[in-house]
Amino acid sequence: MPPLNASEDTIICYAPLMITTQGIWQGDNPLKYSLPLFLLQLILVVVTTRILVFLLKPFRQPRVISEILGGVILGPSVLGRSTVFTNAVFPLNSVTVLETMANIGLLYFLFLVGVEMDIAVIRHTGRKAIFIAFAGMILPFLIGISFSYLLHERTQPVKQGTFILFLGVALSVTAFPVLARVLAELKLLNTDIGRIAMSSALVNDMCAWVLLAVAIALAENENINLATLWVVLSSAGFIMFCVYVVRPMVSWIIQKTPEGEPVSDFYIAVILTGVMISGFITDALGTHSVFGAFIFGLVIPNGPLGVTLIERLEDFVSGLLLPLFFAISGLKTEIGAIDGVDTWGILALVIVLACAGKVAGTLLVALLYQIPFYDGVTLGFLMNTKGLVEMIVLNVGKDQKVLDDKSFAIMVVVALVMTAIITPAVTVLHKPSRRFAPYKGRTILKTKPDSELRTLVCIHTPRNVPTIINLLEATNPTSKSPLCVYVLHLVELTGRASAMLIVHNSRRTGRPAANRTQAQSDHIINAFETFEQHAGNVSVQPLTAISPYSTMHEDICSVAEDKRVAFIILPFHKQQTVDGGMEATNPAYRVINQNVLANSPCSVGILVDRGLSAATKIAGNQIAHHIAVVFIGGPDDREALAFAWRMSAYPGNTLTVMRFVVGTENPEQPSSSNRVQNDPRVLTVVTDSERDKQEDDEFINQFKTRIANEDSIIYTERVVNNGEETVAAIRSVDPVHDLFIVGRGQGVASSLTAGMTDWSECPELGAIGDLLASSDFATTVSVLVIQHYVGSDLDDFSTSPDTPTNHQQTFMNRSPKPSSSSSSSSSPRGS
Repeated sequence: MPPLNASEDTIICYAPLMITTQGIWQGDNPLKYSLPLFLLQLILVVVTTRILVFLLKPFRQPRVISEILGGVILGPSVLGRSTVFTNAVFPLNSVTVLETMANIGLLYFLFLVGVEMDIAVIRHTGRKAIFIAFAGMILPFLIGISFSYLLHERTQPVKQGTFILFLGVALSVTAFPVLARVLAELKLLNTDIGRIAMSSALVNDMCAWVLLAVAIALAENENINLATLWVVLSSAGFIMFCVYVVRPMVSWIIQKTPEGEPVSDFYIAVILTGVMISGFITDALGTHSVFGAFIFGLVIPNGPLGVTLIERLEDFVSGLLLPLFFAISGLKTEIGAIDGVDTWGILALVIVLACAGKVAGTLLVALLYQIPFYDGVTLGFLMNTKGLVEMIVLNVGKDQKVLDDKSFAIMVVVALVMTAIITPAVTVLHKPSRRFAPYKGRTILKTKPDSELRTLVCIHTPRNVPTIINLLEATNPTSKSPLCVYVLHLVELTGRASAMLIVHNSRRTGRPAANRTQAQSDHIINAFETFEQHAGNVSVQPLTAISPYSTMHEDICSVAEDKRVAFIILPFHKQQTVDGGMEATNPAYRVINQNVLANSPCSVGILVDRGLSAATKIAGNQIAHHIAVVFIGGPDDREALAFAWRMSAYPGNTLTVMRFVVGTENPEQPSSSNRVQNDPRVLTVVTDSERDKQEDDEFINQFKTRIANEDSIIYTERVVNNGEETVAAIRSVDPVHDLFIVGRGQGVASSLTAGMTDWSECPELGAIGDLLASSDFATTVSVLVIQHYVGSDLDDFSTSPDTPTNHQQTFMNRSPKPSSSSSSSSSPRGS
């Protein structure tokens, strides 16, 4: 034992003035001081990454590729070959500061990933996603075991079992945050294949974290002894503490915050401090610090608190600090270490077999669940997404001397290549047109009278619900022509793309709502399920779509195509005020409506809600409506009349059809036109407008023939010469009506509406719809503006399986009006 006055063996050199410089005018070199050197390194990393993001954007590559490549370029593989550059910008004495800041960024990024993950989604994940996740892990893991024997010979003396575990985890993992961005980029997030991929990736991620914790415990303890057991047990104890102590405390913070009020800055500071405490504890226990941050984020309930944390941290962490971590992975990668043809051959073989193993395992389970072959292969490629977790595994493996430079470089290149090929492969393999080829754009006109009418109803807030339910009830669902309603609750995505996990068919569970959005969804679903139970021949299937407003129309059109609906009902972006006026609720709703009108695969209706609960009641709770149709001409008006004609069969409903025809004084209609067209000696060309007029005439003639003996339907013709007379005639309509159904009139030029669009506030409603929806219209009635499927005129009506030979006969053969007693006694149709 050394004497008490002996000096310590360890010598610590500390330079207290080497943090910030005195300035170049004092003769100081800023690159010799830690803070300016770190700032320069950060600038280089961010700028290089952003340039690569811009260059790779046309190839639709995820950002993680650019971030790792940026580090490779700055590292020893490219710019680092210059010793002058390396010694000046990335000297060895700066690595500690750089890696410390990168790990802080990683710590908070994994915390955000945990906040955005919903444990309930994992609990409710079907067996299909679980089996796909495990099948996609087992084969790559076995391949990793095989290649570990080839690579282990050249590595430092590390236990073979530890090396196998690190390599197996690195090859079998699927990066959930990166996959979410890839799916969002490919517009697959809200498709069936996207939902399965996200659910499987969640399960895969959770398994990867467990394996990573075990791998770290084994790496830090050369033999499986009592210390390793204590690491595993203490980590499990930390998880239990977070679940049963931290989560209730965070829930108490949420309860203390009044609804609609921002979360206190004090509570935010406490939670952010808790992230660092969790990282410190897990690092001290023997697992990686990011494991603690991830678990801490996972136990925070979804809701306003999570949204606030994401808004506060997102840009700074993922935009500034996280690229440092990927850049450091690149700085550690020396491509030159992969020397020799045999090593490059091993690299190519690892890439091919690992990718093929993931695809094969996923495809096998997909075929067992009767998923189409191409969709199964696509799913396999999507599950090959690499990124954050794999980089953590590789970095920990390198730090623990499990992986040498060559193994590390090989695995980084494997991750880059496997992730880079995903987007091109999925673009080639996944062709939604194959699936939707027989769809051909359904409409109300083309729906058979003895088949169900499929309708997609979009809801923003519970305020939209009562009028839409009354409208659906009045569409006269019968046993021969039932009504199938898909209710799509539209929720704006807040936060990062990895939160874009869509939960469909979310029925009520009896548990209290975790946040305001879920409470609204529960309210909407309960209202429609009550409607399904009390109405006859109606089936309701609720769905929830969470996405940015900018791409929400794609979700709507995708669901419409997937569910083969004939009609989409959208709420108008304005709502009625107390004094009867109309005020805009959210400008984004209007943009969504406009985009759906332009891209919809079927007919679309925009509902201007001014209440639809008429005073006239018949048997039970059924409400009778007085419906008015303004018919000027064109496919939109014919579709509107078809829908109104279906509603007229509902007991107690009355229908008034007003057709506006051009007066003889109109110069656009010369009296000699008919004589010329009927003269066989004159060669004439039938224009689109003339063809539309012929179809309108045939349509109306059949309609008048069918309603000859029906007292509840009134048909009138009004002769007008211009837009002013049309407006005057509409304003003079009997105020007894509570619903106007009109066509949008898209693409139809008529003198009857000339000049009406000059002062139009909402062109998406058309001339007549905009007039009826305006605040200065005397009668405040609900308005349904219908647009016929824009592409159906180009289709052959006989090509659709649901289409009879004469499409106009379809709605004409609607079921006769039943008596009140028979209607009220009909049994509900289950979903």
